[in-house]
Amino acid sequence: MNKPLCFTVTEELSGARLDRCLATLSERWTRSRVRRFMDEDLVRRNGAPARPADRVSTGDIIEVTEPEIRPTQMTAQDIPLSVIYEDEHLLVIDKPSGLVIHPAAGNPDGTLVNALLHYCTDLSGIGGVERPGIVHRIDKDTTGLLVVAKTDPAHLGLSLAFSRRQISKTYLAVCYGNLVQTEGVIDLPIDRHPVDRKRMAVRENGQAARTLYSVEEAFAGISLVSCRLITGRTHQIRVHLSHLGHALVGDPAYSGRQWRNLADHRHQVACREFSRQALHSWRLGFEHPVGGHAIMVEAPIPEDLRNLIDTLRV
Repeated sequence: MNKPLCFTVTEELSGARLDRCLATLSERWTRSRVRRFMDEDLVRRNGAPARPADRVSTGDIIEVTEPEIRPTQMTAQDIPLSVIYEDEHLLVIDKPSGLVIHPAAGNPDGTLVNALLHYCTDLSGIGGVERPGIVHRIDKDTTGLLVVAKTDPAHLGLSLAFSRRQISKTYLAVCYGNLVQTEGVIDLPIDRHPVDRKRMAVRENGQAARTLYSVEEAFAGISLVSCRLITGRTHQIRVHLSHLGHALVGDPAYSGRQWRNLADHRHQVACREFSRQALHSWRLGFEHPVGGHAIMVEAPIPEDLRNLIDTLRV
């Protein structure tokens, strides 16, 4: 067992939530990682078990026992990866549709993590046992860019950059309808759907969520939109556009059968047969977590989405 690390709450942090306070004091853990420590009963405040929402006071002593790094039990699998960028600390991949990020119920293997363990033989301890190297995720059927940490310094730096919203993430989406404004900001809070817990919804008391959008091209009753995420809530683009009446083509959770409303029969067929949400993680920009230099990468539009767009142009 590791020796506990001790932190003393400073005056300027008095009254803050414990998870935010500890993330600030440590300068090495994100709030989500701090909360995982608390879930595993590894954090004490003044000798007592700590909870994320506890409010701290000046002089409070916070002790954290970091868990030992354990080798992962997940299997390395030779699954092809499309690598857009790579150096000794990180890599950026172009994820295909259908590839799940990490093992879970219903997907015990055949995931990106299994592929990464084969591609990077020393990855097993980076960022924990369950999700080695993973610092963010995109949905199973969303394509495009995903950055993966190969070293602990990169994992820490990228995690902090995501938590501080210092990563630029731009998606391409094909949605129903033509937006009145060609660009704008969607600033609506998101939380779990009150009835269907597998879906998200705009809810008054949800988490703050902000999406910048710009119409790249307009078709008959359909739009190609670029969306830049300021926050990174679950299903954020899908929920925001759907809430405005512009659900993504092919989205099984939010769009229903909106293709029926299209006037052009060819467009109806193309949208009906598109078998996933039309969403692509297109551009990713960030400061290298170790080297400090700027990285900007772009993933080519996948064939199925490109074919859909070409059909809509006719």
